[in-house]
Amino acid sequence: MSGAGQDAAAESRRLMRSEPTAVLSTGLGADGWPYGSLVLTAVDHAARPILLISTLAEHTKNLARDDRVSLLFDGTGGHRERLTGPRVTVLGRAAKTDDEHAKARFLARHPSAAMYAGFGDFAFWRIEPERAHIVAGFGRIDWVDADSLLTDVSGAAALAGAESGIVRHMNEDHSDAVGLYANVLCGQDGVGWRMTGVDPEGADLARAGAHCRVAFGKPVADADGARAELVRLVRTARGRG
Repeated sequence: MSGAGQDAAAESRRLMRSEPTAVLSTGLGADGWPYGSLVLTAVDHAARPILLISTLAEHTKNLARDDRVSLLFDGTGGHRERLTGPRVTVLGRAAKTDDEHAKARFLARHPSAAMYAGFGDFAFWRIEPERAHIVAGFGRIDWVDADSLLTDVSGAAALAGAESGIVRHMNEDHSDAVGLYANVLCGQDGVGWRMTGVDPEGADLARAGAHCRVAFGKPVADADGARAELVRLVRTARGRG
């Protein structure tokens, strides 16, 4: 893939990993009329989107007829001219998942969802992307195929197994560092920021409905790699503070 293509894939993943919501489009009824709805999202370590949706919702009824979906991740907030901001539409197929790691990542990102996650009419779904279309700004428009879009996690099983421990350790023992990430590296205000997840490309933070993300300088595959990057990010934040 060319450098421009790699940049488009990386920016697409960044948006998917950063945005806590997306517009889910499904085909309504027998004629497949486009139907959009706002959903909470998380992604797994490969960057495949994860949803928690009710069987009573129109979009879930639509999925029973046609598993094809698109998800629009909107990163244009805060831009004076919204259409100059980045956004990516992910096209793929949706299927229910019993992956416990995917479930845990979703609930860590959206803890209020735990109230209804166990209800019989709710289920977790994962989107298997087939391609994505990103508009990263004026004249920066690209199609990205699935192989380029997704992170190769074939050697990163150790990180998935260690993730909950890393997150707990950072929140319980290094909350000051988490605050530095949010306040200095993300430019976010306030105290009480918590880490909600760690993946091969970075870490997710949240506070009272606000979300932000810090990127690693290089991909990591295990706890030692994550620790080295988190330490480096603390040093970077302190150097800017």
